[in-house]
Amino acid sequence: MKVVILAGGFGTRLSEETGIKPKPLVEIGGMPILWHIMKLYSAYGFNDFVLCLGYKGYLIKEFFANYFLHKSDVTIDLAANSVQVLDSQVESWKITLIDTGVDTMTGGRIKRIRPQVLNEPFMLTYGDGVSNVNIKKLLDFHRKHKRYCTVTAVQPSGKFGALNISKYGIVDSFQEKPKGDGTWINGGFFVCEPQVFDFIEGDQTFWELDPMENLARQNQMVAYLHKAFWRPMDTLRDKSDLENIWSAGKAPWKIW
Repeated sequence: MKVVILAGGFGTRLSEETGIKPKPLVEIGGMPILWHIMKLYSAYGFNDFVLCLGYKGYLIKEFFANYFLHKSDVTIDLAANSVQVLDSQVESWKITLIDTGVDTMTGGRIKRIRPQVLNEPFMLTYGDGVSNVNIKKLLDFHRKHKRYCTVTAVQPSGKFGALNISKYGIVDSFQEKPKGDGTWINGGFFVCEPQVFDFIEGDQTFWELDPMENLARQNQMVAYLHKAFWRPMDTLRDKSDLENIWSAGKAPWKIW
């Protein structure tokens, strides 16, 4: 089963980084967040990827074009114009990189890669968020419910610290970024049947609007509830938080 990753947006809320690179190449622990996402899928045996490129997509192409060399020990003989690979640590990934247009919306990007997935079910996620979602259980859940689309539902943390205040005005406790209001939101990590392509009109279609709304209206979408770690990288603070978690050796998404 192929894994489709949306990797073409502008990432304007992370402009400190995305002015020079696409958001999926913003690094956590010295490697792009896109790599972290792919490592999660790979840990469950999914190694066939289709990347939907757009903004500065050529940089993602260059990253993977040079990936084998960067991850290998080599002997370079300049006189003989030869390169001998001594040892390689690359993953057994097959990566298809498709230019889906700079100004194409998320639904349009999905529609454009239909020839790559043909009439087979496929995984789908965003190229800017990490989680420890169990991909095997997600797929089993999807197959059990037999709907066109399964979305991983998550409960994000609150954006602000919470104060517990006594009736006398004394702060009894403080909790940084507690759980939010209990609302379940779209956390990505979809499993889709090929019928979802029929719900997407064209390049300017947002996957999160008409397609998902109509799938839900026709009872063709089911939610896989994920109550553990999930974190998007929308802002520089989000990047810093993920970097700190990784540096401390406590990254929940690192299951490989």
